[in-house]
Amino acid sequence: MAADPSRGSLPELNDSARWLDSPLIRQAGPEVLSLALMNARNHTLALLACFEQAMAQGWSGVPQPHLPPALWLIGRIGWFQERWILRNLHRAQGPACDPLGPRMAAQRADADAIWEADPPVHLELCEGLKIQDLRGDLLQTLERTLELLSGTPQTDEALYFFRLALHHEDLQCERLVQLMQAQGLPVERGLREHWSAPAVALREPLWLPAGQAILGSSGPGFAFDNEQPAYRLAVPAFEIDAQPVTWAQYVEFVDDGGYDRQDLWSAPGWGWLQDLAAGEGRRGPRHVEQIGVASGAVLQTRFGQPTRMAGLQPVMHVSWWEADAWCRWAGRRLPLEIEWEIAATSASGRGFRWGDVWEWTANRLAPYEGFVSGPDAQYSLGGFGRTRVLRGGSRVSAARLKSPRLRHFAAPERDDLFCGFRSCAV
Repeated sequence: MAADPSRGSLPELNDSARWLDSPLIRQAGPEVLSLALMNARNHTLALLACFEQAMAQGWSGVPQPHLPPALWLIGRIGWFQERWILRNLHRAQGPACDPLGPRMAAQRADADAIWEADPPVHLELCEGLKIQDLRGDLLQTLERTLELLSGTPQTDEALYFFRLALHHEDLQCERLVQLMQAQGLPVERGLREHWSAPAVALREPLWLPAGQAILGSSGPGFAFDNEQPAYRLAVPAFEIDAQPVTWAQYVEFVDDGGYDRQDLWSAPGWGWLQDLAAGEGRRGPRHVEQIGVASGAVLQTRFGQPTRMAGLQPVMHVSWWEADAWCRWAGRRLPLEIEWEIAATSASGRGFRWGDVWEWTANRLAPYEGFVSGPDAQYSLGGFGRTRVLRGGSRVSAARLKSPRLRHFAAPERDDLFCGFRSCAV
């Protein structure tokens, strides 16, 4: 399971593998951080090569409602690093840096117009993006970043933007894989299997006693703005599933008329379902081609390849509305994010399994009391009040991204993420 960077001792600096594959990277110094940045960039370039090969074979993809084009996503990785590190004259101030302060000019004159807003507002400017140019920009930007990093003091403030750029790249790479899945881009069998959550034997739900708990990140090291400030609160006792809901459990919901019974859905959720039913005829999670109520068989398309899902694999590509409806049917509820965080930080030794799929929680994304926006203000502010919180990370997520404190978020209709859910007793 993923480690909690706010607890326990740190590994030795020469134990770089543990740093690279752990959220302990949030506390890494220049030497290990440079290795992580190279590791992330190699992953980005490998994904770029996948898209390049597919395009050379005539693949163009279908526009996706929640995912920008691949070349825009890849270009933004380099732009973000250039914007906040190479062009930022006050990067040493860390999160206290004024985002509107003076900065150097971009290498590409129209870079800010193309990549400043996420999601993009000027997609027509992307038409001239070329893979060869993007690859060159990524390599040059990384080289200059590593030069600056080598002379950077080992303080949280001085390293803040280097750590932010690393986490941004990891998140963007996952969006690229989401796009590959959404558009049916074929990938080699080894990758497809690596990105698939394993089947795990069901364990009994876990009972966690009432007590005081700390929600959020308190440092040292890097934290996203919406994880701060950490605060203590009283939490009643609760029961939570030891692992996410499985396909076998979800098939029972479908078999019992889950997609036909309005009483199982919230009003907005039912409206979302009816809108889809009028078009694609939604009868199961996204990409499901067959869900057999008699045999229990589930056939879900994975990167363009129809794949039989095991009954004990976690259900995946469900919207928040579907997760909520399943919980209503089962007489349970989605966990609060504080409940999920308590279980992830204290009950892994008792069988609490996480990190195979992003997990929907009951909460809307909201700022913690005392919240102060980070320099990249659009990251959290655009999601407050209108998105739902996801926790944990998926098999596609970089291992170092999987902190139990991380608050991912998405609109409730999103099902393109590698997302599932677990439940709590009512």
